[in-house]
Amino acid sequence: MRIGLLGTGPWAQMAHAPALEQHPEVDFVGVWGRRADAAKELAGRHGARAYDDIDALLAEVDAVAVALPPSVQAELAVRAARAGCHLLLDKPLATTVEQGRAVAGAAADAGVASVVFFTTRFLPETEEWITEQAAAGGWFTAHAQWLGSVFSGGDSPFANSPWRREKGALWDVGPHALSVLLPVLGEVRRVAAAAPGPRDTAHLVLEHTDGASSTLTLSLTAPAEAAGTAVELRGEHGVTRLPTAAPGVVPAFQRAADALITAVRTGRPHPCDAAFALRVTEILAEAEALLEG
Repeated sequence: MRIGLLGTGPWAQMAHAPALEQHPEVDFVGVWGRRADAAKELAGRHGARAYDDIDALLAEVDAVAVALPPSVQAELAVRAARAGCHLLLDKPLATTVEQGRAVAGAAADAGVASVVFFTTRFLPETEEWITEQAAAGGWFTAHAQWLGSVFSGGDSPFANSPWRREKGALWDVGPHALSVLLPVLGEVRRVAAAAPGPRDTAHLVLEHTDGASSTLTLSLTAPAEAAGTAVELRGEHGVTRLPTAAPGVVPAFQRAADALITAVRTGRPHPCDAAFALRVTEILAEAEALLEG
């Protein structure tokens, strides 16, 4: 599959570009970025071509991988879908429901495949655990904690991200938590409560249509010593916790590329497609309204 990369920032450098270059079933064609010099540097480092004209890149690839802020991603994903390109997107799909619907609608109208890179869903250990718990069923409640220290004075490459500073943990790590809870506990009936915590921390309570409830604690401003991820389920089968997965965003992103290739070949949507990511956006927008109210 011929894939082009849109974006040149830290995430594109850490995950997208090396994963695409090393993938045996991908022809990493080129890079487009909002800064031409950054696109040239990143493309040169990975044996690809830098493009000044995004439409020229879209015309020469089968798919695009996007590593851009959500609002920019949404706009360009619609443009790419209308050009006939399959979509390998990042979370969150968008930070408004309107933009999310535009992406999902454009993909559906164009008949292109889409995969959204919810990292936890593409790590083998956690993917297997999610599948097993969804099959087991009978869950009563769950608690998810996604605590990052991006804004706690460390040297995170994402600390200067304008959209993260504006939207906070709800939109940055909230999608990760929902990507685990939704396939296990089922659809969310409503966001029952949302309360702010320290700095950008958010606490959510969700009601699921099958009767289960879940709580989420999300932050990008936790102390470095307290940062980490934990998900605990309690139900008919007792208690189980999300296993610790070996870090490795490059292999995970390659698995996401595999998923896109499979979706194109088979015509079967992947569970983490744009429609699923739109539902995540809708839930987060509902929570945001409660937090702001």
